[in-house]
Amino acid sequence: MTTLGIIGAGHIGSQVARVAVANGYDVVIANSRGPETLAALVAELGPKARAATAEDAAAAGDAVVVTVPLGKIDRLPVEQLADKIVLDTNNYYHERDGRIEALDKGETTTAELLQRRLPTSKIAKAFNHILAADITTDGAPAGTPNRRALATAGDDAEAVAFVTRLYDEAGFDTVNIGPLSESWRAERDRPAYVIRQNAEELAANLAIANRLP
Repeated sequence: MTTLGIIGAGHIGSQVARVAVANGYDVVIANSRGPETLAALVAELGPKARAATAEDAAAAGDAVVVTVPLGKIDRLPVEQLADKIVLDTNNYYHERDGRIEALDKGETTTAELLQRRLPTSKIAKAFNHILAADITTDGAPAGTPNRRALATAGDDAEAVAFVTRLYDEAGFDTVNIGPLSESWRAERDRPAYVIRQNAEELAANLAIANRLP
């Protein structure tokens, strides 16, 4: 079974860890404060989870979820993430991250910034337009009418396929936006952001998104 590394143990990272363990994954999770601070979460997750440093989580994961603030991606362990599938949960919050001119002008995306940091990693967008609490409560079996859908984007087919599988295991349909350059469509302040929508509704909301305010 796949080992999922998770770098960032905040709201999204913790919830993805819960979903992953529930679906049989081994989880190696890290935060910025040290493995010892994750004792309670690991105890909750059970024997399929362990805490580690970011470097160790990256090295251990067959695929790795990166869920750290945009301003901290320059601290990610590039060597340990080389050639691996990396799931990017980020959104640009200028109040937190400071102003990034290339994002303000629509010249790049958060996922492309991560790709620049991790040049050989296989980046795909995931879990960035859903409230953390909904990750473990809104899923439904495949084929359920009006099943909630989540978006992904990626330049690598293997990475997109992995996200699609993980979404399905978590109880969500997938809408593929396309390349990383289009991933802005599911980010903050766009129609698809943090609302419940089925696949048809999500595709429509992605299509009507504006690049700039």
